[in-house]
Amino acid sequence: MMKAMILAAGVGSRLDPLTRNIPKPMVPIVNKPAMEHIVELLARHGFTKIMVNLHYHGDQIEGHFGDGSKWGVKIQYSREDQLWGDAGSVKRCQEFFDSTFLVIGGDDLADIDLKRLVKDHRDHKALCTIALSLVDDPTEYGIVLRNERGKITRFLEKPKGEVIFSNMANTGVYVFEPEIFEFIPKGVMYGFGNNVFPLLLEQKKRFYGYLTSSYWRDIGNLKQYQETHRDALQGKVTINFPIPQLRKYVWMGENVEIHPTAEIGYPVVIGNNCRIEKNAKVLENSVVGDNCVVQEDAVVQDSILWEGAHVMQKTMLERCVVGTGCQVKSNAAVFDGVIVDPIRH
Repeated sequence: MMKAMILAAGVGSRLDPLTRNIPKPMVPIVNKPAMEHIVELLARHGFTKIMVNLHYHGDQIEGHFGDGSKWGVKIQYSREDQLWGDAGSVKRCQEFFDSTFLVIGGDDLADIDLKRLVKDHRDHKALCTIALSLVDDPTEYGIVLRNERGKITRFLEKPKGEVIFSNMANTGVYVFEPEIFEFIPKGVMYGFGNNVFPLLLEQKKRFYGYLTSSYWRDIGNLKQYQETHRDALQGKVTINFPIPQLRKYVWMGENVEIHPTAEIGYPVVIGNNCRIEKNAKVLENSVVGDNCVVQEDAVVQDSILWEGAHVMQKTMLERCVVGTGCQVKSNAAVFDGVIVDPIRH
């Protein structure tokens, strides 16, 4: 029985305006909060005691997950009056960890084999092991060089063009021994990438990188959020969809009304209690949340509708994200847009 910490305090400013009324870990991926996929990943790999740090809209996270029993885990919360940085947040929960433990972001989507990651960490007798993934654009992440034994020889947080020496990115999935706390001061804002890892390198500590070919993506910005959905729909990541697959690449909830003249493409997810009206089209790579309505002659393509969204008649949406409870007016054509209701609280 291992312990893990999910980092869930951040504001998610890069996903604005979607995160104005909702914390980033609660942003839905195929109609389920991002963090719920992480909790399921942890449970699947035997991490049953979980600490979650909260700050921005933290009550929503706690309200959804409660004590974790629904997922077969035990969740405790660390409420933060201010942001402490990822390392600072873990330091505040030092008492919770008594042996090898894992830290993971609450707004990532991953199907990394965490048992293999921990085994690799133990085989190397490491103090810290980072899960690494090959990425196209390393400027968004910390990048790493390793020697042939997997030991990290160089680490740089969010490099600028001229200093990109690797496309091996830090996924923000870490395994630590409790002695890591010796490298994190108490009561100050402190980061793993900016502060702790350079220190481990400097002091030549047992600091390793585990390169995984498993799926991992940070849903940092809107483009990544949309790509994550496409990947999930195309089966590139192993996650549990909250509703059954009716036929190949079509997932559908209960109590869905689809007019006989409507067209449903694939891959498509349609949540519970939805209504797809006459001649409406829900086409490829679309995810429709619970309680949504797509009215007559409307077209939804490559778009994500959050719960209770309403697409009015003769409206065309392509590559859009529509926030909870939003109405998209009739006869509009919207491409590459985010539609949220600014007055919702």
